[in-house]
Amino acid sequence: MTFLLTGLNHKSASLEVRERFAISEADLPAAVQRLAQHPGIEEALILSTCNRVEFLARTAPEAVGLTGFLADYFHLQPEEFRPYLYEFRDREAVRHLFEVASSLDSLVVGEPQILGQVKEAYATARAVGAVNAELDALLTRSFAVAKRVRSETAIGSSAVSVASVAVDLAKKIFGSLAGRTVFLAGAGKMSELAARHLLAHGAGSLLIANRTAERAQRLAEKFGAQAVPFSELYDSAGMADIVISSTGAPGFLFRKEHAGRFLHRRRNRPMFFIDIAVPRDVDPAVNELDGIFVYDLDDLQSVVDSNRADRGGEARQAALLIAEEVERFMARLQTAEVVPTIVSLQEHLETIRQAEIDRVRGRLGQLSPEQEMAIETLSRGIINKIMHTPIMTLKSAARDRQETTTVIDLVRRLFNLRERSAAAKQSANESTGVRD
Repeated sequence: MTFLLTGLNHKSASLEVRERFAISEADLPAAVQRLAQHPGIEEALILSTCNRVEFLARTAPEAVGLTGFLADYFHLQPEEFRPYLYEFRDREAVRHLFEVASSLDSLVVGEPQILGQVKEAYATARAVGAVNAELDALLTRSFAVAKRVRSETAIGSSAVSVASVAVDLAKKIFGSLAGRTVFLAGAGKMSELAARHLLAHGAGSLLIANRTAERAQRLAEKFGAQAVPFSELYDSAGMADIVISSTGAPGFLFRKEHAGRFLHRRRNRPMFFIDIAVPRDVDPAVNELDGIFVYDLDDLQSVVDSNRADRGGEARQAALLIAEEVERFMARLQTAEVVPTIVSLQEHLETIRQAEIDRVRGRLGQLSPEQEMAIETLSRGIINKIMHTPIMTLKSAARDRQETTTVIDLVRRLFNLRERSAAAKQSANESTGVRD
């Protein structure tokens, strides 16, 4: 069994590259199901957010990687994306997942949204049957690690967020947010968070347009805002001072000609676009117009980076905690790998013991309770002595993954142990705390 994680994020690839790999919420179930069916993949999960697209899998040991799947799925040549990818296996894959879930690898260190996004990706993968055993144990452990990081460090306190950065930039542009109109194009969680921050800092009215009208209406009721039909997007957006866009549209939603008309209607009053969509909703050419200010995720990142040093100490403390949790999980995982063989050996030798007692019982005649006890004690003692060395060898081998496979194979051959049933494996996993 091998854990394999590959992907790209805000550190390894620009927004222009990342948006080519974005997988929409609607497409995610089919994508993860397809990944799980790829040769050599036994379980799978895909995490696609505005700042990262990652593919996590449990693979057969001989699996070579996910380059073939990525080329196939995204219709790209490997050389087009290989420079932007990172790949982790086993211990490093576990470490990276724990860091992602705990927000140490986020654009905004300490932000809470990523854990919810990992949980949603997990729920999607489970729903289509792509996560069901060892990957389940890894993911549920990552949630516990993230919770521990937030409770034992101050990593999440006073964290600078994309939304708070957007507020600061808007203040610099307008001086004051008092009475400013905010327009939400799309009703996703990140745009909702940004709007909440803007309104909390004095922005006035809020307009919301979404392709699904009911979702826009629900969000409008939450904010006391006005929902507008998506068909009136270009008529309504021009009334806003601040446009937050995150629609998941396949191409640019706002182009230079749209922005030019907005400026004309606004009599050249400034307009601020916060584009947090991947792929981007706002054509970068819009920024060429005087009076229009466009910030996408890469622009916001440069502002966030300047605030990272304030949380450096907490991040280092969290990293030490995660390193401890990685060692604990790997030890538990490796112990779990030898448990089925230990149980099989115990069952095999117990079967032999019982068969031998039954075979000679007829020749021994009627035995007293004391004699029965003596035979039971003697035979069990012999079996325990036989089992001692192979069991200790298996437990010792659990510290080294490569040695574990060799020793398991050797013990199974020596004692002619057959593969155990799924039910027996489930029972063994539960005895070690690994879910199946």
